[in-house]
Amino acid sequence: MPLTVSELTSLLGATLLSGRGDTVFIGCNSLTEAGPQDLSFFGNEKYLPALRATRAAVVLVPDAAPPGFAEQFPHTALVAVPNPSLAFAYIMARLAPPAPAFRPGVHPSAVVDPDADFDPALVCIGPHVVIESGVTIGAGTVIGAGCFLGDGVAVGADCVLHPRVTILRQCRLGDRVILHPGVVIGADGFGFEQTEDGRREKIPQIGTVALDDDVEIGANTCIDRARFGQTRIGAGTKIDNLVQIAHNVVIGRNCVVAGLTGIAGSARLHDGVTIAAQVGVAGHIEIGSGVVITGQSGVAKSMLQPGVYMGDRAEPIRKMLRIMAAVHQLPELVQRLRALEKTAGKAP
Repeated sequence: MPLTVSELTSLLGATLLSGRGDTVFIGCNSLTEAGPQDLSFFGNEKYLPALRATRAAVVLVPDAAPPGFAEQFPHTALVAVPNPSLAFAYIMARLAPPAPAFRPGVHPSAVVDPDADFDPALVCIGPHVVIESGVTIGAGTVIGAGCFLGDGVAVGADCVLHPRVTILRQCRLGDRVILHPGVVIGADGFGFEQTEDGRREKIPQIGTVALDDDVEIGANTCIDRARFGQTRIGAGTKIDNLVQIAHNVVIGRNCVVAGLTGIAGSARLHDGVTIAAQVGVAGHIEIGSGVVITGQSGVAKSMLQPGVYMGDRAEPIRKMLRIMAAVHQLPELVQRLRALEKTAGKAP
């Protein structure tokens, strides 16, 4: 449905910096791809050239923009908001085609144990789903094609399990949990002890996994069951694709873990931790609230002080940048050292 700039500012409680309130837009796109009927957003100074060249009808910009900012871009309407990216996401959702309607019922090909507890009129069970004994499912939940729910699994209300999700015995999901295709919840933790004759003896993994409300897990991510007790993911935490969470890991509320990260057993992340892509976290350590780990870092020790950390043995970012600068100077320093050694060797 088309929106005018005036309707946009009303929806967002925003300020029109430049342009006409009756300007109409019908879509959303990036600054570089937007056309004259699109909304876009600007949130990073490195995209200033793209803002200058954009054909977008209207652009969301930070309300902290300096005086005179709008005058530099007379070709498009500018609307000031506290967080352009978040406001853009809100409008995108409003303009997007409606999601498929919720259609309650159990597909004829689903295999459901008689002891499972749910109301068929209030859930959607897709084709070839397997639901074992003692499973409970809350109202409004969608179980996609080919999912497996093992003995005693509890799934809350308004959850979405996309196709081919596997949840093994006794694991628990809160409300509004989203699991993308291929997620595995509750596989055995990787636990073995070496015997005297060199064999690897499997240690029973008898704990569970608990995902609290509003958790979202990306495609093909695996969260292992605890050796004992729980592996737990706190409310509001978002985990990307292809992440490995080992047994007895505890992740707090509102954390973000990006793709290809591995978190080893019994590590603990406090609330509000951000971990970028391809990070390795060692087992039995703690990461404190407000810590940010940059991509491809290795975390081998506990980090409780808020801040940004980076590096293969992660350190505070300012320290690591100094180390990296010094490493780049090593060839020149080696040449200078050799020259000094030669000079010293010629001295009487």
